[in-house]
Amino acid sequence: MADVAVTRVRVLVVDDDPDLLELVRRTLSPHFEVQTHHSALGVSNLVRNGEPDLVLLDVNFPALKGDQVVSLARRYAPRTTKFILYSASDEARLRSLARASGADGYLSKSVQGAELIQRLTAFRDKDQTVPA
Repeated sequence: MADVAVTRVRVLVVDDDPDLLELVRRTLSPHFEVQTHHSALGVSNLVRNGEPDLVLLDVNFPALKGDQVVSLARRYAPRTTKFILYSASDEARLRSLARASGADGYLSKSVQGAELIQRLTAFRDKDQTVPA
């Protein structure tokens, strides 16, 4: 019998709020393989080494803004990795930042629980079929 491995979607969550990181990790862990990181610094290495499917990235860091991290980290990411800005900022600002940075989308931090799982799954499934 062939052993079929089920690969879980890998999500990297980057936020400088440790309480939010823990909440998101606990919410997503039953459904995704979750890695968390507390700083914008080092995200490029995590993306290169961990090859996440999704990167949920806070926008407001002291040293480097999340929208800047997208353009830096994308260079090291597999082409299928999707970057999603995650912020409490107002939706119009968030949408504008996502477009300007080349992010694949954005989510408000008010999106939590089952809705967060559903939205991330939708981001992952969107444009899933990539021509060879």
